Amino acid sequence: MGVGPGEGFDTMVGQEQELSSVVDGDELVGADDGLADDDLDDVVDDVDDEDAEDDADEDDDEDDDAESDDEEDLSSLEEEGEIAADYIEGLLDIADLDGDIDMDVEGDRAVVSVVGATLDELVGDDGEVLEALQELTRLAVHRRTGARARLMLDVGGFRARRRSELAELGRSVADEVSRTGEPKKLRAMSPFERKIIHDAVALAGLRSESEGEEPNRRVVVFPAG
Repeated sequence: MGVGPGEGFDTMVGQEQELSSVVDGDELVGADDGLADDDLDDVVDDVDDEDAEDDADEDDDEDDDAESDDEEDLSSLEEEGEIAADYIEGLLDIADLDGDIDMDVEGDRAVVSVVGATLDELVGDDGEVLEALQELTRLAVHRRTGARARLMLDVGGFRARRRSELAELGRSVADEVSRTGEPKKLRAMSPFERKIIHDAVALAGLRSESEGEEPNRRVVVFPAG
């Protein structure tokens, strides 16, 4: 059954009126008013809280990563110490020498100490044999781990005594350079010995540098300024 033009027009007008009544301007304003400032603040607060929680989670993850890295570094250094201890123990057996082996971690390096009453032959004159033995031990660790080893080997407490002597030497030279105002060049030293001198000079407020090539590399102490 057909619909006349007049009837179709009336129907469209009626639909528009119903739509207007649903989407009334006053009702829209009322809807906007319904989202009060307090409600908006609550929404913003919720978002901020979520962001804060995300940031806290990220910080926790970073802390966990840092702790994990520290644990891995410590584990690696302990492994270096164990490998070095096994290597030194084998050398002691071959040389028929007695000695107890202690392992520790100081800062960023493993420390292996051999303690015994008859170990002077493993130290040598001015620690030369000890330095060579330390390099061999580092090489043995490197072959096992594939990583460069910075471990320190001490025999009979030699390095501990030497550290004290060199620290005193560094302070004495620093005092001399401060009085004279002239640079002072020291004798050739090992990297271990030079570091102790540098540290002592720095504590005295002066500056020092290493010059030359191994094995003749030495420390030069300069006056302040």
